[in-house]
Amino acid sequence: MERVSHNSSYLNAMSTTGTSTRVKDVSPTSGMCPLCIRECASICEVGLSALRGREALYPKVDEFGQSTAASIKDYFLDWSHITILSDLLGAEGIEEDPDLALFTKVDVASEIGGIRLKLPVITGAFGSTAVAKNNWRGLAIGAALSGVVLTVGENVCGMDPESKFVDGKVASTKDLEQRIRTYRDFWDGKNGDIVVQTNVEDQRMGVDVYAISKLEVNVIERKWGQGAKAIGGEVRLNSIEEAMELKRRGYLVVPDPDSEGVRDAFKAGVFKTFERHSRVGMPRLREFVEDVEWLRQQGAKRVFLKTGAYRPSAVAFAMKAASEAKIDAVTFDGAGGGTGMSPVPMMNEMSSPTIYLEAQVLKCVEILRRKHRHVPDISMAGGFINETQILKSIAMSNLGGGPAVKAITMARAPLTAVMKSSYFVELAERGRLPKSFAERYGSEPERFFVGSLLFKERGSVGLPWEAVGLYTYLHDRIGVGLRQLMAGARKWKLSLLDRRDIASLTERAAKVTGIPLLEDVESDLFETILGADS
Repeated sequence: MERVSHNSSYLNAMSTTGTSTRVKDVSPTSGMCPLCIRECASICEVGLSALRGREALYPKVDEFGQSTAASIKDYFLDWSHITILSDLLGAEGIEEDPDLALFTKVDVASEIGGIRLKLPVITGAFGSTAVAKNNWRGLAIGAALSGVVLTVGENVCGMDPESKFVDGKVASTKDLEQRIRTYRDFWDGKNGDIVVQTNVEDQRMGVDVYAISKLEVNVIERKWGQGAKAIGGEVRLNSIEEAMELKRRGYLVVPDPDSEGVRDAFKAGVFKTFERHSRVGMPRLREFVEDVEWLRQQGAKRVFLKTGAYRPSAVAFAMKAASEAKIDAVTFDGAGGGTGMSPVPMMNEMSSPTIYLEAQVLKCVEILRRKHRHVPDISMAGGFINETQILKSIAMSNLGGGPAVKAITMARAPLTAVMKSSYFVELAERGRLPKSFAERYGSEPERFFVGSLLFKERGSVGLPWEAVGLYTYLHDRIGVGLRQLMAGARKWKLSLLDRRDIASLTERAAKVTGIPLLEDVESDLFETILGADS
């Protein structure tokens, strides 16, 4: 029986906006209290909208820079609707010997767009949002040590107050330079790399040329959108001066900081932050192909594309453009979560959820292969946090000849790993760790970070604990967990995962993915196996 839930009940009360209703038994149609009364001190979505207007569209305004946000809608299909099939017989990718076929020998390395990865993971994109900048050191060092790709997101140069421009083009920017240097100081030069993402604003400012020529960046990623929103990047600004400067640089700033009435209202405390918005892109096939050729002429060794969870025909357009331009890799980002400031209604109600999106992408892959056209490497994004989801996505993408999905892009989860690490170190320094935690794991970072032992053995002392936390999350959790699952499926190389390693648990999952229901998998083999002579 298919799962049924009253999705609309969240419409008038959401933790992302800090709203609540007076009663719990709300109307399943509107989410409003069945009996709405005047004398009610609860702030629901309607009430917050009446008092604060556009602020109600976004995650808690006062948490900007210290939080990430995601959709709370049930899309009726997620990775839990697909199960991993373990095996008893044989071993692929290693000799069939119990003394050799150990889970620790599973090879989880991958390669995307010509970049080798120690794990099939891309972290990012982390752009101009405050939460990315505030946690950059842990993100960059942790990703570099983990041997995975780190993507610098959009608008970093445009948001850097110390950026210098000549004729509208960036001539220097300490923020982008520092971000790249932090990663490369700990990068082995072989596994992973740092990618610079560029949107409409970045292209106008010449960020791509600057990154390639001045900072020797190897990979430029064009951005068309993301799963959290389809209207361009957004951030909050805390000062009139910053708002005015970014408006001068060409950004859309709301409300208009040049208005005297707006400045008076800001100074009076009527509102505390301005919004900075990026323009939306208007991609055209031939122009995109020429743009990619131009990037390579500028010295880009690899060109990636990041696109959102747009309607199915837009997915087909993105794959056609990527194929004709011979893009190295494309990231498709499913609904709906972001690392910064995304409209909550858009996260909840817009775009294709990840599994639906991957099914659309794989349909494109099949068509391109049939027509003998270039198929770029694929990375899927959208709500991934653990190894089970990663395995299912990669296995689902193997249409023959190896998985089309070479890596999984994660942003919120790595940020959480870094933020949690930072906060618990702070609690330890203040002697404020939860008693139960300290009793179980210790009261000093050297004890409660299990990864500290590994780094001490390598002589890598003095690393920021946030980086240790991200490395531990990626390698000691996801890496080990992925090896265990793959050994259970009797696959010792990531490239050997295929659609036979998973099964659908619901009819919807089977219909969307084409992966058969568990009750139908290998049902024809029972008679063959049991009827055969020993």
